[in-house]
Amino acid sequence: MPKYHMLIGGNLVQGHSAIDVINPATEEVVGISPIASEAQLNEAVEAAASAFPQWSRTPIKERREALLKVAQIVDDNTQELSWLLMSEQGKPLPQAISETKGLAFFIRQFADMTLPVETLEDSPTRYVEVHRFPIGVVAAIVPWNVPLLLLGIKLGPALLAGNTLIVKPAPTTPLSTLKLAELIHKVFPAGVLNVITDANHLGDKITSHPKIHKISFTGSTATGVKVMSSAATTLKRLTLELGGNDAAIVLDDVDVKNIAPKIFRAAFNNCGQVCIAIKRLYIHESIHDALCQELTSIANNQVIGNGAEKGTDLGPLQNRAQFEKVKDLLSEASQDGRIIAGGKVIDRKGYFIEPTLVCDIAETSRLVTEEQFGPILPILKFSNPLTAIEHINESSQGLGGSIWSGNLKKARELALLMDTGTVWINKHPDVDPNIPIGGVKGSGLGFELGREGLDEFVQKRVINELR
Repeated sequence: MPKYHMLIGGNLVQGHSAIDVINPATEEVVGISPIASEAQLNEAVEAAASAFPQWSRTPIKERREALLKVAQIVDDNTQELSWLLMSEQGKPLPQAISETKGLAFFIRQFADMTLPVETLEDSPTRYVEVHRFPIGVVAAIVPWNVPLLLLGIKLGPALLAGNTLIVKPAPTTPLSTLKLAELIHKVFPAGVLNVITDANHLGDKITSHPKIHKISFTGSTATGVKVMSSAATTLKRLTLELGGNDAAIVLDDVDVKNIAPKIFRAAFNNCGQVCIAIKRLYIHESIHDALCQELTSIANNQVIGNGAEKGTDLGPLQNRAQFEKVKDLLSEASQDGRIIAGGKVIDRKGYFIEPTLVCDIAETSRLVTEEQFGPILPILKFSNPLTAIEHINESSQGLGGSIWSGNLKKARELALLMDTGTVWINKHPDVDPNIPIGGVKGSGLGFELGREGLDEFVQKRVINELR
């Protein structure tokens, strides 16, 4: 079994201990991950702090060239990285390949961005401009659902802006990140990029570390609250991309057969383990049964299995803890609503649950009020779209949402009423490196992607000159 190493101060190093990484489709060990001690975390922080002065002064052209080298290395090693990602995360191989290619694409897009000096005023009495400087040592805490792509969303802007970086992947999906670090570690000066792995014992040490100046965290809302509380002790800068429980509203003027496959993919891609997946589906009563019938047909024809097997549509839940949580929700859903597709745990090795559709369910059901992060979709019927919007906005979260309608004017009017960071119209989701994403309420703080996402990794300085 291949050995994996952490990256600290430019060196590939062993951990203080190690843990098994499980393939969620087979429950077999796919690799052994090193585990960092607190002392090794401190070594990584010191390395990043020591590297910061020189890297922050490195011309942006050279930082850009380094990121482009990373993107090319990812392209050159797509098959190896994708296979490793599939093995530890569970998603079908074509989706793992798409994520790996997306990592390279996103890094290239960030590398093409600039850090302009903006002139706010140029008058006879005053000249004011805004400069962008790096913040310092940044920690990127990456979740298990889309580990490589979400790493790229943090690594690209952090390093382009001149910060140094410490990456901590999730304990259940560390291998593809460790392999990436091995492939690219000579691209950057020692200490600019560090990768450490843990067994969920270093998170609070990272978020409270006095020499780490910013945290970029993607994960659950509950964990985000802990991150924010811990980071408050040193007044760190924070970007939190948290849970979504995204809702989609389907009006009565849609082409049911046309939108059904799109809605199904938006809800069940990556087995529903996507922060901006559709988690609640509101359908107008006049087309409710017809759309449910189309969705049921799609669900019943999904090929569920090991991501390595050709033709697999849906893989397993990524880890046993999430599997058990979704099983509990599935049990409650069978009592709270009417299951029209799926509804069963598949009797085989691995963390497999059938894609499940639940109708006739109350707004107060836990499946509706909580983000399930799994292959179960509650479907709610409405007659008045304004009432549906009211129910959607009662959620404590607001990351994304969508309106589906043949009338764009009506859809835009409803979109302005939906209390979420992003509202898509006749699609869900649409993620682009140049379009910012950010949540409201319990879905997070700050932005990722776009100019706004890059600005999360800089400190703005205003120069105000008397003339």
